[in-house]
Amino acid sequence: MQRTNARDADIAVIGAGVVGLATAFALSSDGTVVVIEANEAPGRETSAHNTGIVHAGMFYPTGSLKHRLCMVGNVLLHEWAERFNVPLRRGGKLIVAVEPEDTDGLDRVWEQCVANEVPDTRRMSGAEARALEPRVRIHEAIWSGTSSVVDQAAYARSLESTCLEAGVLVAYQHRVTGVGRDGADFVVSAVDEDGVEASLRVGALINAAGHGAPAVAAALGYPLDGSGGLPVLAQRKNRGIYYDFADPALARSVSRAIYPVPPGRTVTAQQDRGGGLGVHLSVDVDGIAHLGPDTRWMPDGATLDYHSVDEDREPFVQAARRLLGPDVAAEDLVPGQVGYRPKRAVDGFADFVIMADRGYVHLGGIESPGLTSSLAIGRRVAEELGIPVS
Repeated sequence: MQRTNARDADIAVIGAGVVGLATAFALSSDGTVVVIEANEAPGRETSAHNTGIVHAGMFYPTGSLKHRLCMVGNVLLHEWAERFNVPLRRGGKLIVAVEPEDTDGLDRVWEQCVANEVPDTRRMSGAEARALEPRVRIHEAIWSGTSSVVDQAAYARSLESTCLEAGVLVAYQHRVTGVGRDGADFVVSAVDEDGVEASLRVGALINAAGHGAPAVAAALGYPLDGSGGLPVLAQRKNRGIYYDFADPALARSVSRAIYPVPPGRTVTAQQDRGGGLGVHLSVDVDGIAHLGPDTRWMPDGATLDYHSVDEDREPFVQAARRLLGPDVAAEDLVPGQVGYRPKRAVDGFADFVIMADRGYVHLGGIESPGLTSSLAIGRRVAEELGIPVS
């Protein structure tokens, strides 16, 4: 990157989620990097409000960014967790056909496993799978050994700490109010929690703003609708709520993630239609099971409200009974966390967008498997800018 004394920093990254911080670290070998974040700490939005599952890569079309970056990111994240002592639970995952009629769907997932060359996967009989998870109703299953679960907050803090050690500056509680090009540079305007305005001139701008990414792109003059030969940059908020188990015994009745076979004619059909993989069981790093998320498209302009809500409980009760048996009662569930997917507004499969143009890199639609892919995304951004990876 060409240097100039007129710049306040070489690179600005908007967003201190795990993707923004992983990217800042990957770029830190090439001059000064500043991360601008509206919240008071790292990873407070999409990065934190999810299952924490480190995905293996079988639910995405072969060759897609989600497929390739997930598989690379899976390896990198496991290495990172070991290196920096980030809590991570290596329990694997079971993708299950609950009933015999689910077998066709399991076959489709297996075909995708093979096509995507996902390591450490195998078919399991119902008896083999139930030996691992006796509480779960399973007719047949697929074992995914490279799936795990990470402590998202600890991972975000480890990224922040490593960035700071590498000389990255992080400006929390600074909301971006404007961006623009000025010759070969970018000028980023922001306001802090006291209303004090500031501006920053940089040579490269990384848009890792999550739900705010389209607004940044629009401010730079990029069309959001996919015109002009560009990818669709518009996004919609897709909310997912969770329920937890009130009974500690029930909360510890499974020891790893359990994914029922996604409905539909293809592996990605449920994601295409509803925004996710359907209600499933996840297990956090403390061994506690959670049920969810569901999917609900939010209206344009909807705010991110992360307070727990108790609504549409019945589908969760039915999902729990299907997986754990008919003795699960509605009162066994209590409202859990709420998350929002920054999902691209496209028909069909919504892949990640990594678009580079004259020093600007747009990271769009970074939903699941964004957490898993975060370190791989950072490396990909460095490659786009021709920067040696830190």
